Amino acid sequence: MTNLYQKLSNQFPFISVVTYGAHADEFVGIIQNSDPLTTCFYDFGVLLDDSEKRLFLTLGEKWYFESNRMIPINIYLKWEWTPFEKTFKTFMSKELNVIHGPCPSLCNLTQKKKRRSILVVRRLN
Repeated sequence: MTNLYQKLSNQFPFISVVTYGAHADEFVGIIQNSDPLTTCFYDFGVLLDDSEKRLFLTLGEKWYFESNRMIPINIYLKWEWTPFEKTFKTFMSKELNVIHGPCPSLCNLTQKKKRRSILVVRRLN
């Protein structure tokens, strides 16, 4: 199995593999957004047509290499991504296990970075 994930990460680093629920159903696709309550996911397994699959992978690659990967794919690609709304699934984050791949979160965008301040004091002795 690990060999499969290495091959997957080399060819398609934007693809995530997740398991969900008590039966550990496995899904392959792109995670749109993950927060403490829900995880939104575009399921590659729903696509039947080869041309749709190629477009899904091409657009996923475009999003992964051209964006900062913190912005969800549907926001970054906007109109190009609309054909894949039919593959959209929402999972409870508690029951979801991300086995492989990126997991973007809008929660991380709103966190402020801590700034360090250094005070230099000069002694006049």
